[in-house]
Amino acid sequence: MPESAQSAQSISCPSCAEPLEEGDKFCGVCGTDVTVPFPAAGAGLPGTGPSGNGSAAPGNGEYTDPFALAPPRSPAAVPAQTAPGRAAAGEGAPAAPQPAAEVTDPREELLAGPPPQGRTCVACGVGGVDADGYCEHCGHAQPRLRDHQERELEGVAAVSDRGLRHHRNEDAFAVAATSLPDGTPAIIAVVCDGVSSAYRPDDASAAAAAVGSEKLLDALEHGIAPEQAMHEALLAAAHAVAVLADEDDGRQGPHHNAPACTCVSAVAAGPVFTVGWIGDSRAYWVPDDRNTPSARLTEDDSWAARMVSAGLMSEAEAYADERAHAITGWLGADAVEIDPHTASFQPEGTGVVVVCTDGLWNYAESAAELAAVVPADARARPLHCAQTLGGVALDGGGHDNVTVAVLPFPATVGRAGSEPA
Repeated sequence: MPESAQSAQSISCPSCAEPLEEGDKFCGVCGTDVTVPFPAAGAGLPGTGPSGNGSAAPGNGEYTDPFALAPPRSPAAVPAQTAPGRAAAGEGAPAAPQPAAEVTDPREELLAGPPPQGRTCVACGVGGVDADGYCEHCGHAQPRLRDHQERELEGVAAVSDRGLRHHRNEDAFAVAATSLPDGTPAIIAVVCDGVSSAYRPDDASAAAAAVGSEKLLDALEHGIAPEQAMHEALLAAAHAVAVLADEDDGRQGPHHNAPACTCVSAVAAGPVFTVGWIGDSRAYWVPDDRNTPSARLTEDDSWAARMVSAGLMSEAEAYADERAHAITGWLGADAVEIDPHTASFQPEGTGVVVVCTDGLWNYAESAAELAAVVPADARARPLHCAQTLGGVALDGGGHDNVTVAVLPFPATVGRAGSEPA
């Protein structure tokens, strides 16, 4: 690499002047490959120029949002790195004088070859994603896998989103379908909310969702009654979170709390559904007949709930207090007591069970408020319902991660399967 290019790389991006760090391969703002020598000021790239069809180079006031999912930038904006053995338009040997020889859309160039393995870039749609989370073709930074997730099985669906204020998604969920020994179909959903003030909250929620759902499925398939199965699953999830503290060998330091999360889960099987929880994630019942009252099925393990239960404050007063969301029960090594709560219900009509983190119920706290934003066709379209409820939280401000699962009742699943996230 010429000395001038190396000097530019160590100081700033040659395209947009963003400061770079030693070892950077791509600019974190505009995505330029800074390992490739950049043309001197005023020199156009081969095949482009003032009269060409390439877009303006970043830094001239026309390039405003490097992360917008717009059509891929032309080679004038990014000195493209293409698949091995393939030259980008405007690079390499001079092109033969053929009209329309220049490729203006990377899809036209790359789709002729084998598709990239693993993740595909959300910006250009053709490049693979490297270990650092950048597109190997256009250089765009990619969203984290957990920033937004959706899962749908026959009879159950869930959505999880990072929200608008948090830098990562610390929620996790698992949905699954199975059958009881007598052939009765059963669906489950496990939703976990990482405690942000704890160490590795995202790992805590992921471990709880994965282990809790696996234990719940195993117990149900072996004929254990739903409430007992739920109790055992919550204890198994709590243990899975507690052992995370042992993995760190004190590296997190004395100022960190042990990994922790809350958990709520539901099982719909036959004429009965069962919920279980630890913490302040909630479950609601919303009937198809909206003239029938909906209901909140769980009681929070929180400071506010204790104040109300003890008769010291009204519900409105308690939840208006800044201490309202301080939890008194959670899964983790430093939990004072692991006390799973379980309850079973046998409603007369049909409807949906909604299990969610406080990222949703902060915007629709009462059962009536939640029912008012649940679509009328929720039981027939559970994924659409979960998407709608997630949108309610984001439209309300998205101050927290939001995760919601929707279980149509009675369960109608016809095959087994599972999807953790």
